[in-house]
Amino acid sequence: MLNLQGKWALVTGASRGIGKLAAEKLAEQGCNLILLSRDTAHTAAFAAELSEKVQVFQVACDLGDPASVTQAIAEIDGLNVPVDVILNNAGVQIAYRTDYWQTPVSDYEISFRINTIAPMMFCYHFIPKMIARGFGRVVNTTSGIRLEPEQAGYSASKAALDKVTVDLGSKLEGTGVAINLTDPGWCRTDLGGPNAPNAPESALPGVIVGAFIEQPKSGRLFAAGDFYDMTLEEAAAKADSME
Repeated sequence: MLNLQGKWALVTGASRGIGKLAAEKLAEQGCNLILLSRDTAHTAAFAAELSEKVQVFQVACDLGDPASVTQAIAEIDGLNVPVDVILNNAGVQIAYRTDYWQTPVSDYEISFRINTIAPMMFCYHFIPKMIARGFGRVVNTTSGIRLEPEQAGYSASKAALDKVTVDLGSKLEGTGVAINLTDPGWCRTDLGGPNAPNAPESALPGVIVGAFIEQPKSGRLFAAGDFYDMTLEEAAAKADSME
């Protein structure tokens, strides 16, 4: 399993749910953190708690606004720390359209800005810096939703993220940098809703395992369900063996 002690990880959607749990696990491994959320007030107490173990910065960003993402990227650059790991965890599910023939354009516009464009803005900015240093791990969060036009904006934006992640990954061989996908499954988060069958904790270690792979192989999907009840060490070993 890759040792991330002393490395820096950017975690989006770090104020709650799976993002918060992921950040906590990274801190347990000695990974320093940049916690990104809509408002630093949402991560302040959590950051104070984690700062007893690792170094922690907080950055505010509205992922639905490209200008806000650009500003957040500039703020992160100003921290003068290397972004070694990115967990693009944050996402939005706009609505469940029972009458999907009436799906509004805004479902697509909002979904793509938050679920596709924002994570790729982080990738396009920070991955070249990773390549220059010869190391990096990026994990983009996707969804297993299929055949549900009721959630068209969400599922289409995640399918687009899948495509650009795999395509970009094809350019990273030999760089020491890997970009992969994770699917946390249907969990009881603000996005998944209260009727989801899985607790948020069930998504770990699967949602972070892509950060700990030793072999920088890109374009794979690490579904959380494939790593249930495993230790992080066991999960990382399994992930490294997967095609």
